[in-house]
Amino acid sequence: MVATPPIRSTRPSGQSFEPGQTRQAEQGFTLLELMIVMVVIGLLAAIAIPAYTSNIRNAKEAVLKEDLHTMRQAIDSYTVDKAKAPQSLDDLVQAGYLKSMPVDPFTHRSDTWLPVQEDTNISLDQTETGIDDVHSGAQQTASDGTSYNTW
Repeated sequence: MVATPPIRSTRPSGQSFEPGQTRQAEQGFTLLELMIVMVVIGLLAAIAIPAYTSNIRNAKEAVLKEDLHTMRQAIDSYTVDKAKAPQSLDDLVQAGYLKSMPVDPFTHRSDTWLPVQEDTNISLDQTETGIDDVHSGAQQTASDGTSYNTW
């Protein structure tokens, strides 16, 4: 009888194994390992998502403050130059004090700004009252507790 050499097959990776050898290395990850990875991913998400939303809110607040500052400056310049306050926010755009009405970062619209009209004159030369302040149309509060429409 002629002795035959043991049968050797190759694994997909090119490594060979003996016929009695187990194939544990090919089984992949255990359920426990997958659960640990999922818990770590969940913890990272629980930390990152609130920080992300907080940063987005702070950025929107900064944009809103800048937009309000720009519009208030335009109202003051219009009032001093024309000797009368603007009667609508569109007057600022038509007169060239603003290129266009800014988009409120919280309402995502440019028509939600709330103009404030008072009966007092800003300057002594002012002949007509009108808009002297503007607020956001958003009904939310800032992270420091102030209302958006009070800036």
